[in-house]
Amino acid sequence: MERHDGWLLTDLFQALGRRRGADPAAGEPLDSPLDQLLAACEVLMSDVGEASMRAVAARALAAYDELDDDGRRAFFSHITQTYGADADQVRAAFRRWEDARGAGSRGEEELVRLFDVVEPARQQLLRRMNHAPDATLALVEMRADLRRLMHRHPELRPLDHDFHHLLTSWFNRGFLHMAEVTGEAPKELHQHLMRGEKVHPMQSSAELRRRLEPEDRAVYAFFHPATGEVPLIFVEVALVRGLPDRIAPLLEPGPALSPSDADTAALYSINNALDGLAGVSFGSFLIKQVIEQVGEQLPHLRQFVTLSPLPGFRRWLGEQAGRNAELGLLVRELDALEGPADLGAADVERIRARLLPALARYIAVERREDGRPLDPVARFHLGNGAAAWQLNWPANSSAEAWRQSYGAMINYRYEPGQLERRHEDFVRRGAVALGGPMRDAFPAAAEAPRARDAFTASTASNDR
Repeated sequence: MERHDGWLLTDLFQALGRRRGADPAAGEPLDSPLDQLLAACEVLMSDVGEASMRAVAARALAAYDELDDDGRRAFFSHITQTYGADADQVRAAFRRWEDARGAGSRGEEELVRLFDVVEPARQQLLRRMNHAPDATLALVEMRADLRRLMHRHPELRPLDHDFHHLLTSWFNRGFLHMAEVTGEAPKELHQHLMRGEKVHPMQSSAELRRRLEPEDRAVYAFFHPATGEVPLIFVEVALVRGLPDRIAPLLEPGPALSPSDADTAALYSINNALDGLAGVSFGSFLIKQVIEQVGEQLPHLRQFVTLSPLPGFRRWLGEQAGRNAELGLLVRELDALEGPADLGAADVERIRARLLPALARYIAVERREDGRPLDPVARFHLGNGAAAWQLNWPANSSAEAWRQSYGAMINYRYEPGQLERRHEDFVRRGAVALGGPMRDAFPAAAEAPRARDAFTASTASNDR
């Protein structure tokens, strides 16, 4: 079979080369990786049979792996431009559907045909590439390359849309299974966790063991049949007493707490392990399944919370500083510091009293044009039905946390009986659910629009 596939591929590429004017006998074969990849794409989109499609797709992905960034950009540009929807066919199908509307089954048949021609041909190309062995993970990694290059080449966005459309279907929740990752898991899986941890990076296997092995720590991940030991997303859990207000005790070595003595499960790090699956939503499913499983194992736990970063806060506060004299003074004072270690206890209390109202406004009041909160982590947890519960400062002394939020963090609380209602309120009305210490300390930052307006006015009283 291997001989036959090799002969078939050689024959196909030579035939394709002749059609393009190349002459392999004269020393002009299509031998560059990019040429081979583009040739394979044409073959995949021809009438190639099912038996040979696997070999051609494998050759295409092998050629892609040999490309540098310039070659990959050229490949992405080529298939974006070459394998779009046929405008003439779309117009003709639309006219047929318009003529048949209201004609019962004929109208439905024409609508199906319209759907078929509207779909860009590059989606079919990606499906056929997926015939190669281990192709699904390779295509996820291809999309990660695309998204990295797309920042400088926005004309590639239509191709990213095609990838997203297909991957959302291929990574449907029904195909995923959750498993706890233990210290006995394969070394390769441990390495994937270390590479995938972006929120609180790990520098050594000892740090990983701290998050896996003590009885008060656990890591849960979603897996897909096509990705094997590669986790799609994982969440790290600490069993603690009370609401955690600093990240260091959760990460640093220390005595383990007996699970029977814990009253809180803290989900302190949530990571999408594969950049190519950005925008493919299954994080909310994982969180809810983790809460359900941990709750069944430890029914005495009273609360499920996060200890989450506020990645956009410092940038937002800097923007406000130019319009608010008091916030301007606060920003200048914070910018003069390298971190909270530079402060004495009295200074910490003084700054916290000025900083927390701004944090509350950032979470509860400020909105993007679409009515959603500015902070991406807030959009994720609030959209899952959690409530913003407690603001913490200083909570993270790392350089990255200082760059993002001056070291501030926030607890979101997941209350199983409230998740659906809060999710619906967030989706339908953009309501930000507040609870516990945050609602008590900042009652004006409530869900009702009138209260939000009052809070905005009170925190902007010194605007220039």
